[in-house]
Amino acid sequence: MSELPEHIGGILLFGALFIAVILVSVYYTELCYDRIRLQMQLYDVSKKYRNEMLRLQQFIDNTPLMVVFCDNDGVITRVNDKALKFVAPLGRNDILYQKFSVFTDRMNVHFEISPVVRVLRGEEKITEIIRLHGKIFYTVSCPIKDLPSQGTDGVLFIGHDVTELQRLKDEVDRMERLSLVGQMAASITHEIRNPMAVIRGFVQLLNERSPEEQQSYFRIVLDELDRANAIINDFLSLAQNRIVEKEPSNLNDLLNDILPLIWADANLRGQMIDLRLGENMDHLPMNSKEMKQLILNLARNGMEAMNDKGVLRIETLNSSDSIQLRMVDNGVGIPPEQLKRLFEPFYTTKTNGTGLGLALCLSIVERHNGKIHVESTMGQGTSFIVTFNKLGNIS
Repeated sequence: MSELPEHIGGILLFGALFIAVILVSVYYTELCYDRIRLQMQLYDVSKKYRNEMLRLQQFIDNTPLMVVFCDNDGVITRVNDKALKFVAPLGRNDILYQKFSVFTDRMNVHFEISPVVRVLRGEEKITEIIRLHGKIFYTVSCPIKDLPSQGTDGVLFIGHDVTELQRLKDEVDRMERLSLVGQMAASITHEIRNPMAVIRGFVQLLNERSPEEQQSYFRIVLDELDRANAIINDFLSLAQNRIVEKEPSNLNDLLNDILPLIWADANLRGQMIDLRLGENMDHLPMNSKEMKQLILNLARNGMEAMNDKGVLRIETLNSSDSIQLRMVDNGVGIPPEQLKRLFEPFYTTKTNGTGLGLALCLSIVERHNGKIHVESTMGQGTSFIVTFNKLGNIS
């Protein structure tokens, strides 16, 4: 076979080189396209990851829980805004990469053994109750698991403010005690009152027929029977969960109606009454009998807390949204540990007290949709503040 002409061979060689260049260009074009596509996918994944991390951080920051993340050395790696509030004025940069103990020391919370340390030692879940800035927190410490190895990759510390839950629990406990009082009162009232009425009748009869020098003894018996009957009435008033009839009433008028009795009680004790009545008092739906009992109970409670030179200030205030009744004494004051138990049924610090007077006051106030608040300073005195909201009640 004869050889190809030299120019045809050159053309074929050029064609082969051209095709090779095209193939290489196509290969590199596809390679570049794949790289760009992978970079775009990586960018999308990274963007989604960043967005998810931002959403997670926003969730952690906006949750009402205190959240702290620590690594395997007990060093803080992330902390949310709720937790930072308790270490102010320190900021996030001051707390990050510090030991967890620095965080708890700053909050003035001390554990026998740090929950983070206990988790890192192998404990799975630790729950503890701590008091922080006057509030109660339920805390949980648990390990952060590394999914592939299932090993510990840090510790999560969470704190939940349960102060309101505890208050509600205490309120439920109080209502259960009131229910018990109601059951007791309902079961024993008639059994006690009937024989007491008979006894009182015969004591009165004996008193009328006895020598004058013995009548003082019978009066003591009659007074004690009346006191026992008053205790039974307090039982009933406290225990009965009834709907009281209310009519538009002026607090100042109710106070003036019962004022002579308060004045008489104060005079017997050698005490003074400082009366300060607010002007233009609005009428609110009230049960006059219960409100007078509330005023009398609070006044006598204040007088019993003072010596024979004490001054009891009785004050009414009329504001745009509420009406207040204040009983302010200048007695010895109430210790903080007793303040929180004042309205518990049967709780009393008095020798002859029944522990029902203030519990009855609270019951009356609640039936009138009001609130009662106590402020006391040792050695200076105590203020009982009763507030009735006007909203929807003005007549």
